Amino acid sequence: MALLRLHLHLHLPRPPLPARPHCAPPSPLSTSPWLWRSRLPAAASSRRLLCSTHPASPLDASTAAPPSIVAGLLDYLNESWTHFHATAEAKRQLLDAGFKLLSESDDWDLQPGGRYFFTRNMSCLVAFAIGEKVGNGFNIIAAHTDSPCLKLKPRSATFKSGHQMVNVQTYGSGLWHTWFDRDLTLAGRVILKAADGSFKHKLVKLTRPLIRVPTLAIHLNRTVNSDGFKPNLETHLVPLLATKHEEATVTNSDDKSSSSAKAAHHPLLLQILSEEIGCESDEIIGMELNVCDTQPSCLGGGNNEFIYSGRLDNLASCYCALRSLIDSSKAAEQLSSEKAIRMVAMFDNEEVGSDSMQGAGAPTMFQAMRRIIDSVMHQSMGEGALERAIHSSFLVSADMAHALHPNYPDKHEECHRPELQKGLVIKHNANQRYATSAVTAFLFKEIARIHNLPVQEFVVRNDMGCGSTIGPILASGVGIRTVDCGIPQLSMHSIREMCGKEDVDTTYRHFKAFFEMFSDIDRKLNVDF
Repeated sequence: MALLRLHLHLHLPRPPLPARPHCAPPSPLSTSPWLWRSRLPAAASSRRLLCSTHPASPLDASTAAPPSIVAGLLDYLNESWTHFHATAEAKRQLLDAGFKLLSESDDWDLQPGGRYFFTRNMSCLVAFAIGEKVGNGFNIIAAHTDSPCLKLKPRSATFKSGHQMVNVQTYGSGLWHTWFDRDLTLAGRVILKAADGSFKHKLVKLTRPLIRVPTLAIHLNRTVNSDGFKPNLETHLVPLLATKHEEATVTNSDDKSSSSAKAAHHPLLLQILSEEIGCESDEIIGMELNVCDTQPSCLGGGNNEFIYSGRLDNLASCYCALRSLIDSSKAAEQLSSEKAIRMVAMFDNEEVGSDSMQGAGAPTMFQAMRRIIDSVMHQSMGEGALERAIHSSFLVSADMAHALHPNYPDKHEECHRPELQKGLVIKHNANQRYATSAVTAFLFKEIARIHNLPVQEFVVRNDMGCGSTIGPILASGVGIRTVDCGIPQLSMHSIREMCGKEDVDTTYRHFKAFFEMFSDIDRKLNVDF
């Protein structure tokens, strides 16, 4: 969760997936074959990294509960090493589900009952399903695709004491000590120059361990356990790529831009990237790469009840929102009596304040709402169609929540201690760091009450600072009723986080019920009369 809050300026059962290759078989030492996920070998880097080998839970006839989506979440996490890959995988799933891809540059010809989506910068995505009897505004779930990480600097090549090192910059407020002594690699996007002079963007993921940030041996830092580990993020947090004598030879080129790229990055790194992509090093003219942990997302714990993964904040929310939209609108009859537009918005750059073209601080969602109204409802609704639709709309701001840490119970307010496996957390803050109000909390909890879903509530201690989300940004910018909520988790902003798998399924059911029944519940409450 980002600490900054910025304002908008508005003047302007699991769906079937295509057949995929399976993971390597589990270690013979594993007593439960489906507990552990095996890493793909380097030779399989071009294949999809798929690590959920057990099926979704069967339907429980006694409770009529839908199948578990945990296996699908693990697959999504293992595909989504970066915000670009998270958006690309969401795009793939929407296309497989029959959603139509739109371009923000083209005219939109939208129809009631239609399902559509668009991407921005391949790191932001907005998807929506239009009810057949549309006229009641928008029911929206919003989340973010980015997570704290290390990113390559524009000039990443550096040498230290005979070693090839990779210069990085910190993104967001990460627990940076957790990035030391991990098997790290690189993923993101590159810009390629084709032979015909055109340019294209391509995603890349190097699946093998490529770089590492080693800690200093305790023999050379005897006081580290008593004084604490306090690395200098500029000089100590520099990944090691190779020893200097293994550096690849620079290929001569008359292209100044290619020569500049080679001067900016180690030729060895460019060689590895070009081999992975299937191009020549000279074709790489730009890159935006994140440092990533190679350890796959998996289930763990004594009862196999936890999800261990990077980027749970906030890809777990993204996936729950995405699946709830797909599953609540995959059949025509599911939209036949719907009067609202069901929408999911996945933004970038939340961890650094949302102030970007692809962040929640941009008018992306508002512009989409206006274009949908203009295309589908403008003539039928008459004067003030957009403003009336916004007044009838509701936003669920979904971002992970702080679960009670059993070793630090004093960090939570005594009466507001969300726990793992106890349900979705509704976040409150009197100073509007969260956008929840009594009205929005009631409406969201009413859905849970009807479906017998557990709900928890969180308020930060008065003697501690409170983070924020995209909720207040969108609530104040668009003027939309908003509730802030999240799945409880531990180790937030670590390279390796954890949450409860039951909370994932509870959140999915809550979100799906929100899409399916909120319009009916909302009609029963009148506040401004």
